[in-house]
Amino acid sequence: MNALQKLIEPLLRTVVKEEVELALTKHLAIIKRQCGNSQIHPSASCLQLQFTNRLSLPIFTGTRIEGDNSINIALVDALTGQVIMSGPESLMKVEIVVLEGDFEGDEEENWTYEEFENNIVKEREGKPPLLSGDVFLNLNEGIGTFGELMFTDNSSWTRSRKFRLGARVGSGHSTGMRVREAKTKPFIVKDHRGELYKKHHPPSLDDEVWRLEKIGKDGAFHKRLCSENIKTVKDFLILLNIDSSRLRNILGSGMSAKMWEVVIDHARTCSPDNLMYFYGANPDRKSGVFFDTVGQVMGMLSEEHYIPDDELSKSQKADALMLVKSAFDHWVDVVPCENTSTAGVSPHFSSNLCSSGSPLVENFESSFSSYNKSDGFGLPNSITSPSYFSPAIFTGDSRFDLAQDFLDQDFYGSKSTNISFETDSES
Repeated sequence: MNALQKLIEPLLRTVVKEEVELALTKHLAIIKRQCGNSQIHPSASCLQLQFTNRLSLPIFTGTRIEGDNSINIALVDALTGQVIMSGPESLMKVEIVVLEGDFEGDEEENWTYEEFENNIVKEREGKPPLLSGDVFLNLNEGIGTFGELMFTDNSSWTRSRKFRLGARVGSGHSTGMRVREAKTKPFIVKDHRGELYKKHHPPSLDDEVWRLEKIGKDGAFHKRLCSENIKTVKDFLILLNIDSSRLRNILGSGMSAKMWEVVIDHARTCSPDNLMYFYGANPDRKSGVFFDTVGQVMGMLSEEHYIPDDELSKSQKADALMLVKSAFDHWVDVVPCENTSTAGVSPHFSSNLCSSGSPLVENFESSFSSYNKSDGFGLPNSITSPSYFSPAIFTGDSRFDLAQDFLDQDFYGSKSTNISFETDSES
């Protein structure tokens, strides 16, 4: 009996498969004949509404719902996907509703009229309607565009904690046959006050430090940083570059290694300015370090010979870091550098640029007017002397995009070039 079953089973499978495929082919042919030319004489049983573009996220209460461009609804032929541009159906009124975020339909994204209606979300008791504004729109040649529309409540109280937007034919505009409704992908709606706590991508130097990932406003990490006068992303980056171990200790053991990586990766996406500074190792300025606004080493000057950061030896990098630390402790000796290469002039660092009253120095002094002289990166009293710094060598990646930009622009001519500081008598 088993042997006979094994012989018959493949034959039965083949016959069943052929019969099913034949039945499906006939069924599709009947539907096509019923629909006919759908663009001119559409049958409502073949029509469906569609959202033609995605919503812009995140969405907040009290804020206009927007899309990649404008949000459009289209009436299309379910078989061909073509927009119905003529006939009474192309001028229908469409209503926008709120759906449960977990409303899926079946495996083929189909649902009944009753299933759609049962998943419409109504406002909470004592609350205004969930959607405020233009909940109805009129199709014109089969396409309608969202007007002013916004949520009045968040989605946290629903069973999935998410909403969808749905679109259905407005009451009084039924053709007697169903036009399938549309729905968006699920999304979260947050209270408008959440926008005030939103992280910035990328952050700016002047952003408050809690704009960084993993640092909540008025949270434990934020309070610890503020207690050390680290209040902006710029402050955070400076300490990260010149003493990362101290910054890590300030945040404490409550910040895991993974969280630490997330916050510093986010901080490093900050777009730097194009300013650059020099701090001499001795009064004659024949040796010293070049660094940017947040303390990243750009290169060194050794006996008037410039060495970019990516060509520094390990010991030179350690020396450069110590000089940058000293520079932030002695801002009176820091010299802003002018990028004259953009004007087609061979770049140089002239002592004239550092003279009192020059536009460059005035801008520099203005930028740091609020900084304590003994604490050059805006952390008053947090640096009292060079002994503040950890003796550990900074081991972070010293090759940052800003340094590379300067090199790409041939800031110093070639990668190894002589840079002179002209005196007034020579100019």
